[in-house]
Amino acid sequence: MKNLNSSILRCAFALALGLVLVLWPEAAVTYLVITIGVCFILPGVFSLLNYFTREKVEGEPNPMFPIDGAGSMLFGAWLVIMPQFFVSILMYILGALLVIAGIQQIVSLVSARKWAIVPYGFYVIPVLILLTGIMILVYPFGAAANTFVIFGIACIIYGVSELINWYKFNKK
Repeated sequence: MKNLNSSILRCAFALALGLVLVLWPEAAVTYLVITIGVCFILPGVFSLLNYFTREKVEGEPNPMFPIDGAGSMLFGAWLVIMPQFFVSILMYILGALLVIAGIQQIVSLVSARKWAIVPYGFYVIPVLILLTGIMILVYPFGAAANTFVIFGIACIIYGVSELINWYKFNKK
């Protein structure tokens, strides 16, 4: 059951991300960085609120100020305020994610060969995903929107192929 949830969640996330990136590549670049910024701000806010609203107990030493929470908030604010600065860094991260996803699928198919016949056609998509990730890593600044469209298409293909692999090999 855990394997089912993991595969289905990966498929759903990859398909949703791919569709957003293909349909709105220019906006997706900026909003993705802003979303990451918000994901840094929220834990920082909770950390600071916890620090300032704690009950003070007589005789106990005061806890240290949550520097990591403040740093998280500041970094998140920087991402939200200056998203274009981080777009170039993000391209490397997304390219690396595709490389990792391609390698992960190839490794999964190789391990599936121990208990099932895996036709060579199943390796085409993971190799293409791997090559797309390498291309994004080599040419990240060509055009961010075009790279996001390519990344989005690769995410859709990854999601579909992961779903097919799950369906085909889940029986075994």
